[in-house]
Amino acid sequence: MKSIYKTKISKFAFALTASLVLVVLSGRSSASQPSSSALNATAAANSTDTGTEIKIDNFAFIPAAVTVKTGTRVIWVNHDDIPHTIDSSDGKFRSGALDTDDHFQFLFTEPGE
Repeated sequence: MKSIYKTKISKFAFALTASLVLVVLSGRSSASQPSSSALNATAAANSTDTGTEIKIDNFAFIPAAVTVKTGTRVIWVNHDDIPHTIDSSDGKFRSGALDTDDHFQFLFTEPGE
């Protein structure tokens, strides 16, 4: 049963990573404008001095996508009752199992990460 949950959260992690990569890459062009959904997701994220927080709750990321600038720290917090992992599709980061209320953070130091 754990493999089903891991598969679901891995798909969400992949979607989030893909969204982050696309948003960061699109921000490199001075002519491009972020989409309204990207702006809404950015506004919905809990930005703090320490980073942008993404919650894992009910097998979903909240917010589902964020826009980050180079130098931004993203913090994922697991609020589900079962462990989840945060994995980038390109292998740049992997959290290991996060139990309830555990967190993982990654500092995006290069455009397109």
